Amino acid sequence: MAETFRFWPTLTEPLVRQNPVTLQILGICSALAVTTSLATALTMSASLTVVLTLSAGLIASIRRHIPDTIRLIVQIVIIASLVIVIDQLLQAYLAEISRALSVFVGLITTNCLVLGRTEAYARHHPPLPAMVDAFGNGLGYSLALIVIGTLRELLGKGEVFGYEVLAPVSSGGWFTPLNLMLLPPAAFFMLGLLVWAIRSARPEQAEAPDHVAPMPREPAE
Repeated sequence: MAETFRFWPTLTEPLVRQNPVTLQILGICSALAVTTSLATALTMSASLTVVLTLSAGLIASIRRHIPDTIRLIVQIVIIASLVIVIDQLLQAYLAEISRALSVFVGLITTNCLVLGRTEAYARHHPPLPAMVDAFGNGLGYSLALIVIGTLRELLGKGEVFGYEVLAPVSSGGWFTPLNLMLLPPAAFFMLGLLVWAIRSARPEQAEAPDHVAPMPREPAE
C-alpha cells in the first residue's frame, strides 16, 4: 500500500521536531561559517532552500529513469547546476553579500543536508511530496541560521540587519560589543546553546547515554 502523503506534518516537522541542524546535525559547516550577520544568514538560507526544493522536484520527476549505479552522480550534477545559477544571480544582484559568503554558496553542492534529502526522500517519492519535504527542511535549516545569525550580529555589533539596536559605548551608549561573537568559535557556542535549549524543552530529542552506570549492589547480610 502506498504511503499516505500528509502535507502539513511533512512541511512543519523539520522546523523544530526534526530540525536538520539542531537534531540531525546536518549542514552545520555553512551554518557556522555564514552567521556573522543576519543578512548573510538569510541569503545562505534562501539559496540552500531554493536549491534543495528545486533539486528534490527534478530528481523526484526522473527518479524512475535514474540507474542506481549512477544515481549520486546524477543528483550532484542537478544540484551543482542549480548552485551555479544561484551563485551567478548573487554575484550579479547582491555582489557585496556574495563576496561575504565567499565559497560557501558553491559548497551547497556537497552540503550533506541537500544530498541527504534527495537521496533519502526525493528518490523514493513523487515530485510534490519531495518538494514539500525539501522546502520544510530548508525552512528548518533557515530557522537555525536566522536565530544564530541574529544573536551573533546583535551581541557582536549591537546591530540587526545593519540597524543599531544596542547603543555602543563608542557612541555614548551602554553596550560594549562582544567581539568574540564575530569569531568562528562563537558559532559553535551558539549552536551548542541552541541544541541544548531545544532538547531541554523537548526531552525526547535527547540521545540515550552510551553508558549506563551499574546499579550499586546491596551489601550481603
